[in-house]
Amino acid sequence: MKKSADSDDSTSDVSDDSTDMESSDTGEAGTPKYHQANPEAMLENAKQKERDFRKKLNQDARTIVSDSIHKGVKLIVHRPEYGPNSEQEYESLSNELMPVIREIARKTLPLLEHDISAEFARNHYYGSKFQADSVAYRDFKYFAKKRPPTDSPSLAVGLRIDESASMAAFGRLEAAKRAVMAVYEFCAICHIPILIYGDTADVSKLEQMSIYAYADYDQVDANDRFRLMGIRARSNNRDGMALRIMAERLAKTTQQTKLLISISDGQPKAMDDYTGSYATQDMQQTIAEYERKGITFLAAAIGQDKDVINHIYGNERFLDITNLTELPAQLVRIIARYL
Repeated sequence: MKKSADSDDSTSDVSDDSTDMESSDTGEAGTPKYHQANPEAMLENAKQKERDFRKKLNQDARTIVSDSIHKGVKLIVHRPEYGPNSEQEYESLSNELMPVIREIARKTLPLLEHDISAEFARNHYYGSKFQADSVAYRDFKYFAKKRPPTDSPSLAVGLRIDESASMAAFGRLEAAKRAVMAVYEFCAICHIPILIYGDTADVSKLEQMSIYAYADYDQVDANDRFRLMGIRARSNNRDGMALRIMAERLAKTTQQTKLLISISDGQPKAMDDYTGSYATQDMQQTIAEYERKGITFLAAAIGQDKDVINHIYGNERFLDITNLTELPAQLVRIIARYL
């Protein structure tokens, strides 16, 4: 079969070798070949999705603090990277902690199933059971109703990690990292939405507040467990700003119970004057404001300033963690009680 003049012209710049390469849509026996999607394109799409999510986190965080005393603070929300070293560190911690976590989850899940089928969900505007103790809240959610089998107990968890420089002392950072990992894995097993943020202040004049979004229920990623290994002791701490950002995120969730736990070793201190009574008042006002929006606060104090943290949060929200080795299991058991 002869080529036409048109075909000669149209393929004059293409070599015989390249023509042979492009005619391979079938195998030797004439069976079709299936071409895998371009992995580089898939990787770039994932990176772009991550950039878009990080941009949204920054925009949302700045909007949340725009009407607070922190409105002029230069804020950056980071989405930490991870690598082979992070994966190796996670595997090492996992071997140590996962048996304990799985055992707590094993005891919790049957209770969870019982709650789904037999327990009443509180805080509804209408229902079959009147809850007299709810009248004190004055939000008109005075009733409870049976949970249908498909309606799982409603809980969202936020975990805030103080990444101030003092966390490097006396094994506090490693204890916090183990606790964060334990909470993350427990919530994954029990299908509980989890928000894990670390924070520090005064990294530079252009970055007065730094938030590290390690895990976020708006973009669930199995690799977030490796991001957790990036928790570090860094600089100062502006606690009220971090609490406000996380509490507002939790307040917008549809879950009925919204639990925000802060792991910290000391009192707030950031430039220029965010310390002492000024910082304490800001934190207490933030806690009061978001408790009215349904947020439950707990403070896990793991350092020398336990009395100050107790004063800021109040006895009913204070957890005195004397033995750091017990912190992971202790936090997981506390969360299990809210299911």
